Formats: sequence, structure tokens, C-alpha cells
Amino acid sequence: MKLDSPIVFASASYEALKARLCLASPNLQSGEIERRAFPDSERYLRVVTQVEDHDVVLLGGTFDDSETLEIFDLGCGIVRSGAKSLTLVIPYFGYSTMERAVKNGEVVTAKNRALLLSAIPNADTNNRVFLLDLHSEGIPYYFEARLRTTHVYAKPVIHNIVRRIGDSDFVLGATDAGRAKWVESLANDLGAPAAFIIKRRLDDRTTEVAAVSASVQGRHVILYDDMIRSGGTLIGAARAYLDAGATRISAVATHGVFPDDALDRIERSGLIERVVTTDSHPRAQSLASSFLEVESIAGLLAARLASQPGGQP
Repeated sequence: MKLDSPIVFASASYEALKARLCLASPNLQSGEIERRAFPDSERYLRVVTQVEDHDVVLLGGTFDDSETLEIFDLGCGIVRSGAKSLTLVIPYFGYSTMERAVKNGEVVTAKNRALLLSAIPNADTNNRVFLLDLHSEGIPYYFEARLRTTHVYAKPVIHNIVRRIGDSDFVLGATDAGRAKWVESLANDLGAPAAFIIKRRLDDRTTEVAAVSASVQGRHVILYDDMIRSGGTLIGAARAYLDAGATRISAVATHGVFPDDALDRIERSGLIERVVTTDSHPRAQSLASSFLEVESIAGLLAARLASQPGGQP
């Protein structure tokens, strides 16, 4: 390993992904963080590995306030310790469904998180952030201009997953209209047919499935969504495709969030034979089982980091 290899740090929640990232790239070295909690729950952080004049990668998410503040605090500490450059890698950007105000007075939390991370002091050669499969394409524009943004798409990983679990006659299905374009693009890449659910609104709160856009009779439907949270939309979509004649349902998502007992509810529904997500959210890795398979994004992230000018972040 070169002495000037980029150093990778991570929040406590992303230490496992950091280890996989360093294994995927011989050009990265793992950095050490000392952590401890005071009796009043305040947090002590220390960047143990020397970062002065080094390129630094900081891996973490914004899925809750503690995680977000850890990334902010570490970023500030790393820059103030003399890092030459700082690249934030955020595999899962939380609050991505709160990217705009619908009602008067609503807080646009996604924008506030972007502004907070933009406030990390600039390293000598500026800061940048990598964001993975954002729920809303507009989120990169919430970061201030001095923090350069790169939207990384997990398509290569999703392609591999779908090819691995798909048979010779599968259909790629969307869970709702909001993911239709993504599913159509993935299906075109894979040379597979795409199917969409057509819904009809009954009143302000209720919709029903009016039709499925393509024939799924006797076929394996692989549902794709960018994230799975409570699983309600996924279960409803699986039921609709089975009612339309599908014989099997699998589900693939980039981000496996699964709060509370969401994964158990999906499995107990009996509608879906397996779920596959990436390890972009630490919750997915902690729940991995014969029902939930987890594919790592470490290789994808390593390739994108290496593709920067000079192989540096």
C-alpha cells in the first residue's frame, strides 16, 4: 500500500461496510476512530490515524440525527487535522422523502441535512460528496456549491442481483408509478419486459389497482424499488401481480430500511419468496437471513472512488 493512499473512516454504523470497501480496493487504507460515551450521553470522538496532507474518505449515512451529527463532527475534525481532501460517501441519504414542502410550514428536512453537511470546513482541495440512488433527483442541488456532489447509481449491482435471481422468463415490475421510469430503464438494460401497476383513486385516501400494464400470467415477477421501508407498498404490489396471474414474486431494492418489524411483516405475508437489497443501510445487513439476501456495494464504491482524477477521491 502506498504511503499516500487515501484513508477511509466511517461512522460506527458503517464500520462493516468500511471494512468491505477497503478489501475491495488495495488503494485504500483503514483509519481508526476512538469513540466513547460520557455518563450524560455526550459523545467523545478522536481521529486516531494521522490525516495531515492525506486524501480522506468518510463513510456514513443520515438515517437518524445521531448518525448525521457523527458524520458532521468527524468531517470537521478530519479537515481541522489537516486533510488534503475530504470525500463524504453517503450510501443512504435519510429524509429523502421530505425533499419539499407540501403544506404550509412543513420543514424540508432533506435540505437542512444537505446544508449541515455543506457547513463542514473545506479541506485544502475542497470537499465532495457521493450519494447513492437518491429517492429524489433534486437533492444534490440542496448542497452548497463548494461541496461538489456526485450521484452514484447502483445499476451495476442491481443488474447482477436481478440476473442472479431471475429465470429465463421473468418480468421486472414496478411497485408504483413513481418508480416506473427506473424500472423501465433497468428492464431495457436487462432485455426483459417491464410491468407497471395502474391505480385508480377512489377518494382522497384510497386507491385501488385498476390494471397491470403487461401480461405476467404464469411468470416470475421481480419487483424493484429504490427503498423498502414499512413494506406496505411492496406487499400491495405483490398481491396485485399475483392476482394478475404471476406465479412467483421476488423483491429487489437498493436500500433496505426495514424499521421495527417491517421485514417480518413482509415475510409473514407469504406473497414474496425472497427479498434482496444492498448493504447501503446498516439495518439490512443486521437482518440478513435466508429470506433477506444482502449484496455489497463495496466494489461499486471502490470503483467510483478510483475513477476520480489520479485515482484519488
